[in-house]
Amino acid sequence: MNVEDAFEEYKKIIDALQNLGLSIYESKAFLALVVLGVGNAEVIAQTAKIPRTSSYKVLESLEKKGFVSSSEGRPKIYKPEKLSTIRERVISEVEELFDKLEFVHEYLMEKGEPQLVYTIYGKERVMKKLMEIVDLSDEELIISTPVFSEIRKNILKNLEQAINRGVRVIIITSYKQKVPLEADIYRREGLIATDVVSDNKRALLASPELEACGYTDNPALAQHLTHFIHIMLDQREKKELT
Repeated sequence: MNVEDAFEEYKKIIDALQNLGLSIYESKAFLALVVLGVGNAEVIAQTAKIPRTSSYKVLESLEKKGFVSSSEGRPKIYKPEKLSTIRERVISEVEELFDKLEFVHEYLMEKGEPQLVYTIYGKERVMKKLMEIVDLSDEELIISTPVFSEIRKNILKNLEQAINRGVRVIIITSYKQKVPLEADIYRREGLIATDVVSDNKRALLASPELEACGYTDNPALAQHLTHFIHIMLDQREKKELT
């Protein structure tokens, strides 16, 4: 393989990693770490050609997303997670995504009519809509997200008020995310998108970086998503028991 071909393959890998939800810096850092095997933040930044000042934040994000692990002590030494483990998780996530799409598709085919889904752009607007959903909740609120710590900064007070008025709050997030709430907490690795369902009446599906979301107040679609999430939880519990 000549230099030109190698560069084209590099670009394809970086593009593919971004399709999995990684940022450009995260993609470059992860690929560099795969090549290195192990390394500290400075070495990884040099190899990946990313700013050294951004490397710690990038590697911390990769660790939260389950792509790398780190050692204790200083400096931290990072290594990539087993590629087979990442592959299995990505395949599982893609299958889950298409299961969700199938749920929605089957419902729309049954109804024979389009169902309105609003698209909201901008992190601030997404958070505002999420706050609104929490405040409107009367009985049950489900939040499935890999970035609960970030969401918590904006809506902790709203969640506490919902719990105080008797709303059952279900949080599904990774083991590394802190959840300082009296909620039903389920731990699950490999989450990418943020799914929120309230009272089987309204639902929100947000991108990994919370920069955009789809929102619907169609009860049937919300019920479908609620049903799907409960199925996923039941399947996981059964898997852990076997």
